[in-house]
Amino acid sequence: MSKEELVILDCWVSPFCMGVKIALAEKGLEYEAREEDLFGGKSDLLLNSNPIYMKVPVLLHQAKPLCESTIIVNYIDETWPSPPLLPPCSYGRAQARFWADFIDKKLFDAGCNIWRSKGEAPEEAKREVIEILKQLEEALREKAFFGGDTFEFVDIITVPVTSWFHAIEKFGNFKVEDECPKFSAWMKRCMQRETVAKVLPNPEKVYEFLIMFRKMQGIE
Repeated sequence: MSKEELVILDCWVSPFCMGVKIALAEKGLEYEAREEDLFGGKSDLLLNSNPIYMKVPVLLHQAKPLCESTIIVNYIDETWPSPPLLPPCSYGRAQARFWADFIDKKLFDAGCNIWRSKGEAPEEAKREVIEILKQLEEALREKAFFGGDTFEFVDIITVPVTSWFHAIEKFGNFKVEDECPKFSAWMKRCMQRETVAKVLPNPEKVYEFLIMFRKMQGIE
C-alpha cells in the first residue's frame, strides 16, 4: 500500500482526526496527513471532498473521499479486515457501534460546554461530563478495554477525546482521576499503546490551543 493511496485531511488538535489515524496505525497502514488551516482558509480539496459539512477528517482512499470519523473507522476495518477492530459476532458489533455513537453524541460536546463557559465553569457542565464518564465506567466494568482484553473500535473512538481532558480539568477545576478512577486507569492503559501515544498530542499544547481559541471567540 503506497502512501499516495491514503490521504487524511487533518487537524492536529481534532479528536476525530486522531481516531482515524489510530485506526490506520492499528492496521499498519501508511498514509499521508495533510494539515488543514481551519481558521485561515480551508483547502479546495477539503471543500470539494466534504461539501456537506466542510469539516475534517476526510480520508481519501485512491482519491475517493470518506467523511465522518466513525464511518471512516468502520470503512478502514471493512477494507483491511486484519487485525479486526470490531467483535466477530453481530451482537458485539452492534454494541460497539452503540457506544461509539454515544461517545460521538455526548462526550466531546459535554467537555466543550466546560471550556466554552465564561468565568467559572458551570457545575451542571462538570456534572454532565462526570455522569457520562461514570456510564462509560459501567460499560468497562473490570475489563482492560471496552472490547475485553483487546484494544478495539470503542477504545479508538473514545481515547482521542481524552487528549482534551487536561484542558477541561483546568477550566473546570476538577480531576477525572478523582471522579472516575476506572476510566482514568483505562486512559493510562491506552496511552501505553504506541499507536495511541504517537498520535495524541501533548495535553499542554491542547490547553494552550484552547486558551488561544477562547480569545478568538471572545470568551474571557
